[in-house]
Amino acid sequence: MSAPSRILVYGVYGAGKSTLAAVLADRLRLPWHPVDDLLWQPGWVEVPVAEQRSRIIAVCRGDRWILDGAYHGWRDVPLDRADLVVALDYPRWRSFGRLLRRTLRRLVTGEEICNGNRESLGSVLSRDSVLLWHISAFGRARRRMRAWQADPSGPPVVLFRSPTELSRWLAALPRR
Repeated sequence: MSAPSRILVYGVYGAGKSTLAAVLADRLRLPWHPVDDLLWQPGWVEVPVAEQRSRIIAVCRGDRWILDGAYHGWRDVPLDRADLVVALDYPRWRSFGRLLRRTLRRLVTGEEICNGNRESLGSVLSRDSVLLWHISAFGRARRRMRAWQADPSGPPVVLFRSPTELSRWLAALPRR
């Protein structure tokens, strides 16, 4: 397989999308555009969906990019331009466990997530908690990844069900 130039990394919250996007960006020397940076303003103010879409269109017009997610108001944009979708279809226990550990670490350390935003106990315990998003979005994300993989009209999808499978694929991926 030749090295792709436009990659969408997809998976449920906590699967490791951003971590993988950073690895791919380094390995393939591609610009990575963290989706959270494009969607959230300081104070956890969400960028309006029309502006999100404009930002994603601007990224995807380029010939070289990596995005670490795709959401309802603009998911079609990277799918129409991607050379490859890398889908992390890990079991719920694995992705939720990773998400829980990451969330707890961020609460303790005060680590910045994007644009000055940080996790807070209030956000974790709210109805908009990333932990609740995981629970409600898991099945839909899984069905979406599998449908993309089965659709011959879309970009190629490599779907990984374990970190071991992903590690093997990364080891065989050509470097730039």
